[in-house]
Amino acid sequence: MNFVEELKWRGMIHQMMPGTEELFEKETVTAYVGIDPTADSLHIGHLCGVMMLRHLQRCGHKPIALVGGATGMIGDPSGKSQERNLLTEETLSHNIACIKGQLARFLDFDSDAPNKAELVNNYDWMKDYGFLAFVRDIGKHITVNYMMAKDSVKMRLNGEARDGLSFTEFSYQLLQGYDFLYLYQHKGCKLQMGGSDQWGNITTGSELIRRTLGPENEVFALTCPLITKSDGKKFGKTENGNVWLDAKRTTPYEFYQFWLNVADADAERYIKIFTSLEKNVVDALIDEHRQDPGRRVLQKRLGEEVTRMVHGEDELQKAISASNILFGKATKDELLRLDEPTLLAVFSGVPHYTVSRQTAIGCKAVDLFAEHTQCFASKGEMRKLVQGGGVSLNKEKLSAFDAVIEEKDLIDGKYLLVQRGKKNYYLITVTD
Repeated sequence: MNFVEELKWRGMIHQMMPGTEELFEKETVTAYVGIDPTADSLHIGHLCGVMMLRHLQRCGHKPIALVGGATGMIGDPSGKSQERNLLTEETLSHNIACIKGQLARFLDFDSDAPNKAELVNNYDWMKDYGFLAFVRDIGKHITVNYMMAKDSVKMRLNGEARDGLSFTEFSYQLLQGYDFLYLYQHKGCKLQMGGSDQWGNITTGSELIRRTLGPENEVFALTCPLITKSDGKKFGKTENGNVWLDAKRTTPYEFYQFWLNVADADAERYIKIFTSLEKNVVDALIDEHRQDPGRRVLQKRLGEEVTRMVHGEDELQKAISASNILFGKATKDELLRLDEPTLLAVFSGVPHYTVSRQTAIGCKAVDLFAEHTQCFASKGEMRKLVQGGGVSLNKEKLSAFDAVIEEKDLIDGKYLLVQRGKKNYYLITVTD
């Protein structure tokens, strides 16, 4: 496959340095994307860059993922309005180890293939580089005028940032530029890729290589567009914040639901960017979706593909089962298979009551659901609904309104799921 053509039809090219396409026509290319290790998990805002590396490897080229152990200690001013907190070496080491595990779901690090992926950490080549030596060797090649012309710097200096721009952050583009120089010299890396906000930092690297080693040393730059939603809001944010790849931060169910709930216009773009599906498959899915948008064919396939990549087949099937519990027909057995974080995620939006174990165990259902909680407006309402087969406890029809709640009825030893009609759910937590 032709890598640049692959990115073009997927809508993943924002800017590209002249000569980039020709480079791919004449050799196997080593390219890198930088990842900021400020957390111990990637979030879906990182996925466009990660998918560029994935497509690169699938097209026969060599991907390098650079985690910025050194630059992560400083903070990139691009797109930021204030300086970030600086991280300790210990925290960064932990974050990098976690990030590599996540990247391994997208990239082949372990095979014997000549284009197997590599993970590098710029702290390895920066930790012993003294300040005076760096300023003498590297700083002399890039003028302050050149650095000041970058949009990321101008934005911070023109009063758009509350605290201006520290020298620490001002030096960031020089450090990132040196990363490109180092990888070019030691790994034969000729292409740096990233989000469109990184264009200034990336081109500083290419300029540094040209001025340090001579104009015959040609390197290239390619950026993807910053992903937005069709309503103009920031992609990847929910009411709870970022959508993380770590299951402890965002459960696989919540992750799957995020993709399931994207707008139709967004689904058409996202399925190209965030999956490895071939063009003919994507085109067929888009046609099918446009004929009957109500079936949400695109969103379902998008959710399946991305969740499978990030969390694996087992977690995907659990997420689909969890969705069926809330939105479709599901059995008590399927409910009982949910782990606690998923159960709470599935029913996070339903009315939630807490009662003591002393109150719940041995209590008649009608008293617990209509008196001690407000699942029903009155005991009379509940009696009628039970007689009509309209009340379920833990996904099983409640046959008697005065059935006694027992210890064995509790899910995970502390939850009761009450269902009134088809769509009304109530979660009761029983505490000691």
